[in-house]
Amino acid sequence: MTAKDKGVPMLRSGLAILSVMVFGLVPLGLAAETRVPTSQAEIQLGFSPLVKQAAPAVVNIYAKRVVAVRSSPFAGDPFFQDMFRDFGTVRPQVQNSLGSGVILSPDGIIVSNYHVVGEATDIRVVLTDRREYDATVILGDEESDLAILRLQGASDLPALSLRDSDSVEVGELVLAIGNPFGVGQTVSSGIVSGLARSGTASGTGRGYFIQTDAAINPGNSGGALIDVNGALIGVNTSILTRSGGSNGIGFAIPANLVARFVEQAREGRTRFEHPWAGMSGQPVDADIAASLGLDRPGGILVSALHPSSPFAEAGLRPGDVILTVDGHPVNTPAEMVFRMSVAGLGKVAQVTSLRDGAQQTVGVELRSAPETPPRAPVRLDENAPLPGLTVLNVNPAVLAEFNLPLGTEGVVVENPGPYGARFGMRPGDVILSINGDTITRTAQVGDALREAVAARALRVDLQRGLQRLSLRSRL
Repeated sequence: MTAKDKGVPMLRSGLAILSVMVFGLVPLGLAAETRVPTSQAEIQLGFSPLVKQAAPAVVNIYAKRVVAVRSSPFAGDPFFQDMFRDFGTVRPQVQNSLGSGVILSPDGIIVSNYHVVGEATDIRVVLTDRREYDATVILGDEESDLAILRLQGASDLPALSLRDSDSVEVGELVLAIGNPFGVGQTVSSGIVSGLARSGTASGTGRGYFIQTDAAINPGNSGGALIDVNGALIGVNTSILTRSGGSNGIGFAIPANLVARFVEQAREGRTRFEHPWAGMSGQPVDADIAASLGLDRPGGILVSALHPSSPFAEAGLRPGDVILTVDGHPVNTPAEMVFRMSVAGLGKVAQVTSLRDGAQQTVGVELRSAPETPPRAPVRLDENAPLPGLTVLNVNPAVLAEFNLPLGTEGVVVENPGPYGARFGMRPGDVILSINGDTITRTAQVGDALREAVAARALRVDLQRGLQRLSLRSRL
């Protein structure tokens, strides 16, 4: 049965009456009505039919994770805490998290936030009718702050349908459903306050958001943002606040991205794969627009392209300005990544760019970052110097995984191991040389370290972000 069959048109009519009576406004698409409510049913009419329809598909999630906590007497010291970050006793500690989730299919597929369930060792899901299920994360992505869960032994569950989030407009009425502060399922109403919000949300999510003034508080994370037809338009993820409470600025991850997550989860993937751009760029602001002779700011200025980039293969080059992806304007790199992710792997996106004042549209193949050359992982055994150190050859997939600059070459640290961490190495460090010998492939690392043992001195030169570091130790 659809939302329309359940009397949502009557709800729209009631909202029209209430909005005209209270605010003097006429909702879009509805004829102007100036009469007051004529029956007790109309007076009492609100969002109740919509809540009864949608609320059973929003669940509470209780997650536990075991983390290693190091108790150090230097914790909190602005000078010594970094110098002695590996000093102190490591003890396991259980962390509990509380959040919400949305059932997307009767067989128990649920979407929530990664920061609610990511790396959890025990996940319990409670429905509104008090049924409880164990759940496992079948796909997650910390960068997008989304996770897909499957309930164990569940069937015939209430579910919400996904709406095309590109059809959402500013000013639409919405409801946020979740479990704020652990008080139980709560519903708050508001409107869509903004679209295409990127880089403004707090937390781990970095991307493209729907903004709403419907109250979202801690515990709402992973809950539903629905429209007046009961369709899911977004997954509530964070708020912008100085006090820790809702100030009317909440963010939701659009449903179109959620659909791609569900699609990849059903394909059996355990990690969400974003299409690889192989490109770096920056938003075109007023100064850049003036220098390029543009009449207004907008788009992304391409600053560098990897030789294997699908954008480079399609004919784009540094200095071009990307204006749209599949007809949608893109003004930040986060927006472009969102548009590519929504289009999906294996598709061809139509990209419009500007070069020397002339526009061109080309097809860009959306694919995963290539594993060429092979990453050839090497893990040092217990008899080697720095046992447990794991290194990889740099390739486009590794560049994307560790967010390294496009021109990075050589060998990257995947896991420093206990001794490497104590020495000062971190995941994502690029090893440039060991005792003066240049390192270009993983097979060289073990031999170079064994030679360092013979010399009884170790010096490792690293690239960490924009910093070049030299780590030294006597052996």
